[in-house]
Amino acid sequence: MRPSRRAPDELRPVTLERGVVKYAEGSCLVKFGDTHVLVTATLEDRLPPWLKGQGRGWVTAEYGMLPRATSERTRREASAGKQSGRTVEIQRLIGRSLRTIINLEALGERQITVDCDVLQADGGTRTASITGAWVALADCVSWMKARNMVKANVLRDNVAAISCGIYKGTPVLDLDYAEDSEADTDANFVMTGDGRIIEVQGTAEREPFTEAEFLALIALARKGVARLVDLQKLAVA
Repeated sequence: MRPSRRAPDELRPVTLERGVVKYAEGSCLVKFGDTHVLVTATLEDRLPPWLKGQGRGWVTAEYGMLPRATSERTRREASAGKQSGRTVEIQRLIGRSLRTIINLEALGERQITVDCDVLQADGGTRTASITGAWVALADCVSWMKARNMVKANVLRDNVAAISCGIYKGTPVLDLDYAEDSEADTDANFVMTGDGRIIEVQGTAEREPFTEAEFLALIALARKGVARLVDLQKLAVA
């Protein structure tokens, strides 16, 4: 039995609330159970120097956790003077994931910066961030379309992410912290709306996993991402 008493293929309750920040071109408060992330998308008429003059835009991401997102206070990285390796890895993952589904040429020479701030962490902060980031990005693109700043289809597909793992010998979907901390294997899957894989991160924490177990995790991830994409479409409809 899972600590949350969920079925092996059952997501935590997921909500995607749009338009939660007054000044951002796009925003979303995403909740995966007790993991809550505030995502904003900011449009800027600037580009990284290496992209100037190439006739295409850029999407980048930043990620951070508030000091009391966890059971004990975490020192702000700004006060430490540098970002942790985990933070850098996650924000690069979010940026990569979003760039795979956006037409950068159609965006024009502009940059969209997606900020993901974890308000409360209970496992799966990176997957929740990616899922909510797509909603914020979609709203930012809609904001641009309403002002005739873009005409072509900028977003080519949805993107969502979910965690899976092997907990007490059973493949399960959407790990919360209680499961993640005890899992034999945990993995994160980032996929498009049509089921293509963007990235897979998988690690054996205790026992190596078999190919059959890995395929079981992929099957769970596909089901989970499909449900998340449906929720994204409902959110922006």
